Amino acid sequence: MTMRTIDDLDVKGRRVLVRADLNVPLDGETITDDGRIRASVPTIKALAGRGAKVVVCAHLGRPKGEPNPKYSLKPVAGRLGELLGQDVAFAADVVGDSARAVVGSLEDGQVALLENLRYEPGEESKDDATRRAFAEKLAALADLYVGDGFGAVHRRHASVYDVPELLPHAAGGLVVAEVEVLRKLTEHPERPYVVVLGGAKVSDKLGVIANLLTKVDRLLIGGGMAYTFLKAQGHEVGGSLLQEDQLDQVRGFLDEAVRRGVELVLPVDVLAATEFSPDAEYDAVDATAIPADRQGLDIGPRTRELFASRLADARTVFWNGPMGVFEFDAFSGGTRAVAEALIRAEAFTVVGGGDSAAAVRRLGLPEDGFSHISTGGGASLEYLEGKTLPGLAALEE
Repeated sequence: MTMRTIDDLDVKGRRVLVRADLNVPLDGETITDDGRIRASVPTIKALAGRGAKVVVCAHLGRPKGEPNPKYSLKPVAGRLGELLGQDVAFAADVVGDSARAVVGSLEDGQVALLENLRYEPGEESKDDATRRAFAEKLAALADLYVGDGFGAVHRRHASVYDVPELLPHAAGGLVVAEVEVLRKLTEHPERPYVVVLGGAKVSDKLGVIANLLTKVDRLLIGGGMAYTFLKAQGHEVGGSLLQEDQLDQVRGFLDEAVRRGVELVLPVDVLAATEFSPDAEYDAVDATAIPADRQGLDIGPRTRELFASRLADARTVFWNGPMGVFEFDAFSGGTRAVAEALIRAEAFTVVGGGDSAAAVRRLGLPEDGFSHISTGGGASLEYLEGKTLPGLAALEE
């Protein structure tokens, strides 16, 4: 797979549409985690520094095809400007009068941000013609296209999939870096190769588990999804998160792991709480003996030690999904223990975006303690599942 990079484009004096991933968490108009904005800065800065008129487009949340002030990118424009050290002009619409006026007034080296792409129904439309019609309006704002929103490349959306067909295009630095890392994980990983999966649902990770069982040496399962594995082994899980409809599938994974000689490691103890709340009473109990009136909200101290020991000799690690409800301080210890074990490991360590990346920042851990923190959780998982990602396919030559 070969993709041109921004070094292959002559950008001076030209309007360059950059599809970035600026889908950050907001509390009102306050950005609570600017990791994705920071990750987008190098490509935007490089283009502006070479005299491009940079037109950034991105989505935020799920406004469902119509304007909604709650999902405006205006606060992002302010933060992006601070990080770039220059003003970022903000268009109050996506392809309307404001967008055309703002883009038309850009001088070489200046940057503008369009309003939320998902205000337009054409962005996410399943109908090819509707999506294409919107893509044409978006493409009309620019001379060149740069795909740098790795967190969206698994979506067949207008700004990701259709626009690159309409303009000369290249991959931004962030996308290039992400793909290089994912190739390292899939083509010739150094062994032992260990994958740690957490998060709420097994169903979100069925494909990736099935594919990884053919590639990894060890699979550590924590978070909410662990309870479906424990139940599949016949254990009581109380009121813990459980996907009954996935039990047969999970039994199949357990059998497949044995057949392939993959070490599948489950929690041996959990923090079992009386309710789902930050100050719930809890005890550390055996994972095989969760009381019927309790729910597991984190892996327990013995599991933290077990997981750390199974990561200590790893040469390659991919981690996706927290080990517990890390947003509650009392139940953040398992996620912290896994992250700290990754930092200690002499391995190529990849944090797979989404909640895992958010947890690293929330827990105040050093980001440079990991080899790579992905900006795209879903995109990373689909790549590791072996799927073709529409946004990457569109950037290929």
